[in-house]
Amino acid sequence: MRLEGRTVVVTGASRGIGRAIAQAYALGGARVIGTHTGGGDPDHAFCAEWVAADFSRIAEIESCAARLADLRPDILVNNAGINVVAPFVEIVPQDFLLIQQVNVYAPFRLCQAVLGSMAERGWGRIVNLSSIWGKISKAGRASYSASKFALDGMTAALSAEYAAHGVLANSVAPGFTDTELTRRVLGETGMQELASHVPARRLGQPEEVASFVVWLGSGDNTYVTGQNFAIDGGFTRV
Repeated sequence: MRLEGRTVVVTGASRGIGRAIAQAYALGGARVIGTHTGGGDPDHAFCAEWVAADFSRIAEIESCAARLADLRPDILVNNAGINVVAPFVEIVPQDFLLIQQVNVYAPFRLCQAVLGSMAERGWGRIVNLSSIWGKISKAGRASYSASKFALDGMTAALSAEYAAHGVLANSVAPGFTDTELTRRVLGETGMQELASHVPARRLGQPEEVASFVVWLGSGDNTYVTGQNFAIDGGFTRV
């Protein structure tokens, strides 16, 4: 893919899907800058530079946005996110607001920070990581679904404004994915049970999400914008 000479920022690049995305861009020839929540830079070498930013803190969101404005990246991948599962009437208001802050407000501010330079160059790519729970939902997911539906709506509006300036923006909605967090929370038995509900009869791999995210952010994507793509083994279609 056409990535040589491009600079990409990947938020939440230290583990899981974000790590796979950072690696895929780096292997494609891009210069990758990753964000993480702090406590020392991660130990993998896919990112040429790290930016410490804890999106649970407004001040650090604003600091990260200012840094991105200076970096003027060609590609922005908003991957970082959080989730708290709770019955609707038991949702703690502070948790609801925090999820919106991390999952919606932070990507909003980072998009704002890079759009000016992208439009000035006449080229830019933004990929926002939504979720299958931003296409469908289920009990206990009100806070998370609210954030991911919002992120997709924001992406569509952004695309409508900036496609004419050469900036293409899309959402990607991963389904159940085999990450270290999934394995730690569910264990092998839980993962097998989860996979039984997926038409493909398995969980996705982070690399499968990453390869599509990389294509959307590359020069090979010349006309796809404003879309929300599920990478879920068919789960949201049955």
